[in-house]
Amino acid sequence: MKEIFVNLKRFDVPRSKGGVCPRDNAKRWIEEVISESMKLGIGSLDNVNVVYMVPEALIIPAQEKLEEYPQSMRANLKIGCQSVFRNNIRVGENFGAFTANMPAASAYQMGCRWTIIGHSEERRDKQEIIGAFQHDWNQLDDSRERCAIAVDNLINREVLSALEQGMDVLLCIGETAEERGEGGFEEQQIRTQNVLYGQLKRGLRGGIDYLPNRKIVIGYEPIWAIGPGKKPPGREYIAQVSKFIKDTVKEIYGFEVSVVYGGGLKEENAAMISSIETIDGGLIALTRFVGEIGFYVEDLKIIISKYVK
Repeated sequence: MKEIFVNLKRFDVPRSKGGVCPRDNAKRWIEEVISESMKLGIGSLDNVNVVYMVPEALIIPAQEKLEEYPQSMRANLKIGCQSVFRNNIRVGENFGAFTANMPAASAYQMGCRWTIIGHSEERRDKQEIIGAFQHDWNQLDDSRERCAIAVDNLINREVLSALEQGMDVLLCIGETAEERGEGGFEEQQIRTQNVLYGQLKRGLRGGIDYLPNRKIVIGYEPIWAIGPGKKPPGREYIAQVSKFIKDTVKEIYGFEVSVVYGGGLKEENAAMISSIETIDGGLIALTRFVGEIGFYVEDLKIIISKYVK
């Protein structure tokens, strides 16, 4: 089964306010996205699971619109959220004093059965918080490594919170340009593997206790290659890294894991990504990068078609 994840980021903000939502009414837009997805058969593709990771305000309208359709049309389409808080609501404990944070229990109540955790944007946010607290961390020799460890530990708590709640997890990992460093491919590969090994070892700690009842998928994000004007990695690079991820998880925790390409699955690279045996799907955000950039369901269908072909 192939796994396709769609991260709709802050698509609750319309273009008139600086966002990418084509409608001023984001609720109506997400309802149209779901309806169009049903019309194009996104929820009933053979051997392809699709998950829309949506902002908090759009979870309920997306879920309600999806449930208007028969199970046969929506069996392989799920609604997920964009991370969960590291602490959760539990009977006899914290009843919900998590202002400004969304615990897994809240997401689950709204219908989410998937969450994306550790996305590069979330990691950057946590790094900035730690850096603000320890304002001179850039001047310390081992400060960046200690910051990375702290971020991984926080992300691990989010992973466990989601799994305990009964949610499946897309855990994103990846190296920055600074972590990858200069030099040739082999030299960069060693540094990259060291970074990813640490993220996997710390991020997945305790996760095996929830398998096989829950699902964990790893999203590989080459952070240095994401963004306008950046050169994406080639087939050999992605193949070697994704194999390393699978082998590492097997070595440390003893279970097989699916790996999806998180550097942006697009129409241009879908065929190349699908040819890599150690890649099991992809992560998509925008589907159109020229003209009126944004997410379009018809483009998603083309990307998936090129990938499975």
